Amino acid sequence: MIEIGRYNELRILRQASVGLYLGDESGEDVLLPNKYCSENMKIEDKIEVFVYRDFAERKVATNLIPKILINEFALLQVTAVSDVGAFMDWGLEKDLMVPFREQRQKMEEGRWYIVYLDLDKKTDRLYASNKIEKFLQNDVVSLKEGEEVELLVLHKTDLGYSAIVNSVHKGLIFENEIFKELNIGDKLNGYVKKIREDNKIDISIQPIGYKNFNDANSELIYNTLLENEGFLAITDSSTPDEIYAQFGISKKAFKKSIGALYKQRKITIQPEGIKLI
Repeated sequence: MIEIGRYNELRILRQASVGLYLGDESGEDVLLPNKYCSENMKIEDKIEVFVYRDFAERKVATNLIPKILINEFALLQVTAVSDVGAFMDWGLEKDLMVPFREQRQKMEEGRWYIVYLDLDKKTDRLYASNKIEKFLQNDVVSLKEGEEVELLVLHKTDLGYSAIVNSVHKGLIFENEIFKELNIGDKLNGYVKKIREDNKIDISIQPIGYKNFNDANSELIYNTLLENEGFLAITDSSTPDEIYAQFGISKKAFKKSIGALYKQRKITIQPEGIKLI
């Protein structure tokens, strides 16, 4: 069966005036309109396409790249609001609807919201929901401490940032462990720092195990090096303004911290910059 909201690998069956018809092993077919066809597509070729429903609610294929897939979360912008709900830009010709019943608060045109893409099993139509909590669960957590996970930053809290973990769980990144700018909707990798008795998940955005830093500035410099492929073109000869622009700290604090990292054999100090070992 050809699934909507997902990528499907389909075989080109035949050509028609409106485009190419693609099919799967079940015998179902779907149209790839002419505007998405190219000259190098041949009958019997297999191609990967995204399938959703067009304005007439028919299954249709496209090679446009959607900003969200079914059972995933993403930050999308509202393009219009009508008497049936809000409509969001998800990268395809037909906007994605968020029914009023699936809005945590009334959505406004032009604003951005994190939503979940789901399928209405009664109508077989895709819809988005802003009621994020009902699609997350921490009752059963199969993660292990130290495991690398995919994160979507959800919102700011008094303790730090709440994040969606692997599109399944909810976790927390503590404010005092954040050494770079985070924004709602950012997608990044993180690591499970701790799973508490109540199954709340503490998340670190740097690999677990990089400890024994003398101070927070040393950890900041180390993590910045990790994010820049292990090298930064900045040394103790750089100007105070250059150092502050990169790290937000004074030159004195920078020199002290790279000295500590050097003694711990975490970095080498080269004429052109500092490098991770």
